[in-house]
Amino acid sequence: MPLQIPDDELQAILAVVASAENGASVAELMANGRVEFKRRTLQRRLDLLCERGLLVPQGEGRGRRYQIPEPTSDVMGTTTDQDWLSAEAREIQRLVTQPPSRRQPVCYDPSFLTSYQPNTTFYLPLATRKRLAEMGQVGITDLPAGTYLRQILDRLLIDLAWNSSRLEGNTYSLLETQRLLELGESAEGKATQEAQMILNHKAAIEMLADPTEEIGFNRYTICNLHALLSDNLMSDPAACGSIRSRPVGISGTVFHPLEVPQQIEENFLLILTKASSIENPFEAAFFVMVQLPYLQTFEDVNKRVSRLAANIPMVRHNFCPLSFVDVEADDYLNALIGVYELQRIEYLRDVFVWAYARSAQRYNAVRQSLGDPDPFRLKYRSQLGRFVREVVQAAHSEARADEWIGQHAATEIPEEDRAKFIETVEVELISLHDGNIARYRLRPSEFAQWKSNQKP
Repeated sequence: MPLQIPDDELQAILAVVASAENGASVAELMANGRVEFKRRTLQRRLDLLCERGLLVPQGEGRGRRYQIPEPTSDVMGTTTDQDWLSAEAREIQRLVTQPPSRRQPVCYDPSFLTSYQPNTTFYLPLATRKRLAEMGQVGITDLPAGTYLRQILDRLLIDLAWNSSRLEGNTYSLLETQRLLELGESAEGKATQEAQMILNHKAAIEMLADPTEEIGFNRYTICNLHALLSDNLMSDPAACGSIRSRPVGISGTVFHPLEVPQQIEENFLLILTKASSIENPFEAAFFVMVQLPYLQTFEDVNKRVSRLAANIPMVRHNFCPLSFVDVEADDYLNALIGVYELQRIEYLRDVFVWAYARSAQRYNAVRQSLGDPDPFRLKYRSQLGRFVREVVQAAHSEARADEWIGQHAATEIPEEDRAKFIETVEVELISLHDGNIARYRLRPSEFAQWKSNQKP
């Protein structure tokens, strides 16, 4: 009977190879602390992984290196029946869908984070990063950060809020989500927590769209994303936006997260430091999708935070956003379990790449229908939004609104742009309706009150 090689030994080899951009040689594998085999034993395991198609040898003799196979072109396409999953992703899927009793319990391993060196270690192969950049280009990289996101914000609010909530088990339909966000109407027969989850996503997405330099991989952004996403959904309100200080468990997995509060804090800061140092926006996005849930930084809502945080580099570089359109919950959750239990990123990588391809297709089409942004409106975007919002929230009548706009424009807008600015604000107010008030962070009740004060 042939000797059975433990899966964890093979997974250790694959994890080391996957973390190196150009693969690894036998010598490099033996020098890594996670691979504790004699040379001959290691070679047998490498041969087995090559036979299974999970590794590809390159070169001969001492110059031979082993690499993770590149995702097939199907990963970038729109095929069905999981044709887009690579061989290593399917292997992870097989392992994590076994009964829990057959899976080895594991604890948080800090070396999974500390061994990652920004711009040296890569979770995404070079060819994949290049392909993602091609898909995500929208032709406005020379404009201020967030320009593209704000251009498609109305559509993204619905898509991302629905898809991210759906991955958490939320049962709202896309149309029900749209009515909730645009009209404030909750769906009949649905739990109030489901509506709260979707509304929380809206607030968090709007935060990412703010034209401010404070948005980035920093404590302020990540903790406030969590506070917005978890608002009114946690038993302890003080836990919203706070780093975890107590043990937590994750259902459906044999993974045990880190428990020491000081170590959680230290690793959280290390994640932020490394993410901020990563130059490639897609690598940075995927890095936080891997590491934030793995640490379980907060008591709950960690996955939601990581999905929205993955869009931070997209906003800063004016790439198409990632809305997780068409991603199946089972694929996403099993891919994360592969990270938790095996420290393997290939399954989640395939989900990330496939999801981005789907998102890019959708939002490039949306942008083409919108046309290029008006440079004047772009220049004064924050002032335009504030003027409209304050006029409506104050429920000014038409006459009072004209007076108020003129007074404030005289002190805030340069004289050469003042007349056009006032005209643009007036056009925005005339064009305001209950289907676009989210753009100005207005509630339906505020819009209705203002509307009632206008001339019939």
